Formats: sequence, structure tokens, C-alpha cells
Amino acid sequence: MKLGVVGLPNVGKSTLFNAITKAGAEVANYPFCTIEPNVGVVAVPDERLDKLASLYNSKKVTPTFLSFVDIAGLVKGASRGEGLGNKFLSHIREVDAIVHVVRCFDNGDITHVSDKIDPVDDIDTINLELILADVNSVENRLARAKNAAKGGDRKLREEVEFWEKLLQHLQNGKSVRTFDFESDEQRQLVAESFLLTDKPVIYAANISEDDVGAGENDYVLAVREKALEENAQTLVICARLEAEIASLSDDEKQMFLADYGIEHSGLDRLVQTCYKLLNLVSYLTAGEKETRAWTITEGTKAPQAAGKIHSDFEKGFIRAEVCPWQTLLELGGYTKAKEQGKVRSEGKEYVMQDGDVVLFRFNV
Repeated sequence: MKLGVVGLPNVGKSTLFNAITKAGAEVANYPFCTIEPNVGVVAVPDERLDKLASLYNSKKVTPTFLSFVDIAGLVKGASRGEGLGNKFLSHIREVDAIVHVVRCFDNGDITHVSDKIDPVDDIDTINLELILADVNSVENRLARAKNAAKGGDRKLREEVEFWEKLLQHLQNGKSVRTFDFESDEQRQLVAESFLLTDKPVIYAANISEDDVGAGENDYVLAVREKALEENAQTLVICARLEAEIASLSDDEKQMFLADYGIEHSGLDRLVQTCYKLLNLVSYLTAGEKETRAWTITEGTKAPQAAGKIHSDFEKGFIRAEVCPWQTLLELGGYTKAKEQGKVRSEGKEYVMQDGDVVLFRFNV
């Protein structure tokens, strides 16, 4: 899954992204690595892996990962191709969700592109460009739908009516996320159109080090209110502090967080929030060779989950032997859990749950 990191100049976007890519060199348990100049890959923090690996004496521990893409080049007029607008918008289309960094701190030494600190205005600036791009896309879809509906087909006329309503919604300055869909068919039409403002969003409210632990300032509160209006989420983070944390060893990191009274780093919280935003869950496999997390979408059934490991697992699926990870730890392993009847045998219709430890049975 790819998360696009966006933001206006001097809001802390680059600092946050650099913290993401830098952390991998120092944090062995949750490695980051840069696979392209503008892509950082980060492991999803999961304490269950280490506990299961200890139980099984696993030689290898493999977490699941998310990719963060540093998307630059936005200026007003990007939807018309100004600046690096076309490149910016094409990169947005390729990601699954957006992390929008907004400045929520005062600092006279760091100028703002608009010469004022107004995170809501910053949000509106980027959202407007995305909405204008979606207006263009919907206008094209509407024109094609009208042409197809000339034969009088009722379903095609309904599609025209839908695109007209959505176009009006966008022209009123509202994102697709806030549109009231009337059917699964309408939802599918939008999904096939890859509209920018349909993508889930996290607003990363970037605060100063002085504001850490001091309660939310007025800028953050304004961002939260804005996010609620458009079905987005808000995460408060200090990018500069995260950059410092990223350069520390594990022990130093824990001491640093304790000094600030913080339980989890902002980067860990960001990754976990993105994971939930995309409706992702993890099932686990555990053994002496490897303990590993596998990413699936919430609601995935057992055969399709097995296919994440290997296509043969899905093709020849027989059953899934499932036990919650907590039960395995409490009982001391798979054998004891099975002896006590805690390992369930599930078929093709079983919907995988977060934290399931699974042994797939298959025959090819």
C-alpha cells in the first residue's frame, strides 16, 4: 500500500519524510529503507511478532510494510498544469491514501508561502487543486455517459444523473469523500474513475517541540474541525522531534520518549493510523523458521488470505487452522492449544480476523 505525503512549502513535509527514510538506518526492529529517491518503506509496528517469535524461537521476524511517497511540486494552478502540477497529480493518483502535512506552529525564522500561518487555508489550497482535477475527470465521464445514453437505456440515464450530481457537488468545492452515495453501483463507478478527492486522508498537524505535551493549540483544533467536515482524520505530530528520534538507538529512543512523556513515537502512530485508514488487518504465521505478518483488507476470506503467501495456497485451499495470537501465548504454543480444542478448523467462507495465527492446509 502506498501513502502519498503532501504539503505546501515550509510546513514540515520534508522534515517528516526525511525522518521516515532516516529511521531505517537506526531502528533494527522496524527498518525503513529508501528504494527510490522519493519512496520510503516502513514496517508496521506489531508487538505480537516479537512475542510469538520468542515463543517459537523463530530465526527470522518479518513485519508487514507500508510505502510513503514524497510528493512535491504543488502550486496554485497545478490542476491546470502549472509548476509541476501534472506530475504532482499523477503521483497522487497512484497512492492509496494521502498524508497531508499542515503547519500548526509559529516560527518567525521559517517563512510561509502565504506569509501567514493558517492551516485550514493550506488545506483548502491543496484540496482546491484536487477538486478542480476531479471536476475535469467527472466532466469527461459525464460527456461519455450522455453519449452512451442517447439510445434511451434507463440504467445509462441514471448514470448520467449520478455524474451530474457529483459534478455539482465538486463545483460547490466539496470532495468526493463527502458525497452521499445512493448505491453500490455509484460507489463502483467512482472507484473505477480514480478520483483524487475520493482517497482517504490523514491531516498530519505538525506542531513545534514546545507544544509537545502542552495540549492542542488553536491551529490543531481548527484542523480537527476541518477534518470532521470532510470525513478525514487528524494526527498530531512534531516532525522535528521525529527527526531527532529517528537518529537514536532503540534504548536511546525509549529514554527520549520517556523524557517527553510520550508512549509511542509519532511515526509509529502515523503508520498504525494509515494501516487503519486503509481498512487493513494482519494475520500471522509463526514457526521456528519465521514469524511473519501478512497484510490483507478487512473482510478477506481465508482462501484469498492464503493466496497472499502463494497462489498455490489459494488454488488448492482445503482449510485454515486458526488460533488467536493471545491464546497461543497463554497456552504456550500450537500443540497445547490444539490439545485443548482452541485451534479452529475454518473453511472457504471464513473471514480472517486481525491477529489470527494461521496454518493453511492445501493440495495442488
